[in-house]
Amino acid sequence: MEFLGTTQLASYCGTKKSCLFPDLAPTSTTKDTYQSYYLPGYRHLSSWRPSLLHRVVSVPPSSDKQFNPTGRPPTILPVSRSSLHARYSTRDWHHANIIQLKGSEASRHCAGRLNADAMRLMQDKDQLTYQMQEDSRRNLGERISNIDFWRSELIYELECLLKETQALETAKKRLECAADEMQEPLKAALECLYHREKRKGIDLVHDNVEKNLIKEVDVFKDCQEILTKLAQKISQQLGINRDAQHALEKDLSDKNSAHFIDEKCFNLRNTSDSISFYHGVEKADGTVSVPATWAKFSEDNIRCSQHARANSVKLREDAEVGLEGTSEEMWNHFISTNLAFNNRIAEVADAKNKLQAQLAKILQEIFQTEDTIMLLERSIKAKEYPLKVAQTRLEGRTKRPNIELCRDAPHFQLVTEVYTIDDTLQTLKQRLQEARDTLQMLILNKSKLEDEISVKANSFFIDKKCMDMRKVFPSTPRLIGYT
Repeated sequence: MEFLGTTQLASYCGTKKSCLFPDLAPTSTTKDTYQSYYLPGYRHLSSWRPSLLHRVVSVPPSSDKQFNPTGRPPTILPVSRSSLHARYSTRDWHHANIIQLKGSEASRHCAGRLNADAMRLMQDKDQLTYQMQEDSRRNLGERISNIDFWRSELIYELECLLKETQALETAKKRLECAADEMQEPLKAALECLYHREKRKGIDLVHDNVEKNLIKEVDVFKDCQEILTKLAQKISQQLGINRDAQHALEKDLSDKNSAHFIDEKCFNLRNTSDSISFYHGVEKADGTVSVPATWAKFSEDNIRCSQHARANSVKLREDAEVGLEGTSEEMWNHFISTNLAFNNRIAEVADAKNKLQAQLAKILQEIFQTEDTIMLLERSIKAKEYPLKVAQTRLEGRTKRPNIELCRDAPHFQLVTEVYTIDDTLQTLKQRLQEARDTLQMLILNKSKLEDEISVKANSFFIDKKCMDMRKVFPSTPRLIGYT
C-alpha cells in the first residue's frame, strides 16, 4: 500500500526516473496528515487527497530548476522504501476498519429497519387502500340499492299517476260528451216553448206544460253548467298531474342516469381499462344535495304525485256523482214535462170534443129554430086571411041601414074574433122575433164555437208537434257520458 500523490499506473507516468526533488525530511506527522474519518455519504470524504499531495510536494523552492516538457506533476518515487515515513499507524488502520464496520453495520441495521418499516407500511397501506376501496364499493352498492328503491317507488307512483291521469281524461271526455248530449234536449225544450207561443186566444195560457218546460230548460242549463265546471276543474287537475308526471319522469331519468353511473363505478376494478388519473378531482365539489335532501326530493315528488292522485280520485267521484245526478234529474223533468204534455193534450182534446158536440147541438138547434121561424111566419101569414074576413064582415055590417045597425051577437062575435086574431098575430110575431133573436144567438154561438174549436185544434196540433219532437231523448248511458 503506497500513499502517494498519484498512482503509479496513471497514464502520464513514464519509465521510472530518479526523483526530480531531493530527499525531503518529513514535513508533517501522521496526525497532521491524517484526515478525520467521515461516515459514508459525506460529501468531503475524499477531500484529503489533494491536501496531502499539496503538503507532500510543498517544499521550499530550489535553485536547481529542471525543465519539464510534459507539464505533468512529477511522480514521487522514493529511492528506498525506508526513506518514506508511514502516513497511518496500525492503530489508525484498525480504528478505521472498526469505524467502517460499525458504520456499515449501522447502515445495514438502518436499511433493514427501513426495509421492514417500508414493508410493514406497504402492507398497512395496501390493507388500508383495499379496505377503503371495499368501503367505497360497499357504499356504492348501498347507494345503488337506495337508487333502486327510489326508482321502484318512482316507477310505481308514475304508473299509478298515469293510470289515474288516463281515468281522469276519460271522466273529462264523459263530462264533455254528457254536456254535448244535453244540447239536443235543451234545444227541443226551447223549440217547444217557441212553438207554444203560437197558441191563440184563451189557449195562450201559462199552464203546467209551460211551467215544466221553463223549469226543464233551467234544469238542463244548470246541469250543463255543472258538468262544464267539473270538466274545467278536471282540465286544471290534468295540468297539475302532468306537472307531477314531469317531475317524476325527470327524477326517474336522473335516477336511471345515476344508477348507470354508480353501477359503472361499482364494477370498476384495478384491472379495468377505463381507469385513469384525474388530478384535483377530489378537490372539486359539485354536489348539490346530501342524502337527506336527496331522499326528501324524491319523497316530495312522490307525495306531490299522491296528492294529485287523491285530488283526481275526488274529482272523478264528483264527476260520477254529477253525471248520475244530472242524468236522473233530467230524466225526471223530461218525464214530468211529457206527463204534463199528455195531460194537456188530453184536456185540449176533451175540450175540443165537447165544443164539437156543443157545436153539433147548436147546429141542430139552429135548424130547429129556422123551422120554427118558418112555421111562425106561415102561421102569421095564415092568420091574416081570417082577420081580413072578420074585419071585412064588420066593415060590411056597418053599412046596414038604420035600425038594422044592431049590436047583435054576430057583431060581438066578429069584434071578439078580430081582437083574438089580432092578439094571436101579435103573439106569433113576438115569438117570431124571439125565434129570430135566438137564431142569431145560436149563429153567434156557432161562430164562437167554431173559433174555439179552431183554437183548440191549433193548440192540440202544437202540443202534438212538441210531443213528436220530444220522442227522442238521450238514454241514461249517453247522459252519463258513454257513447
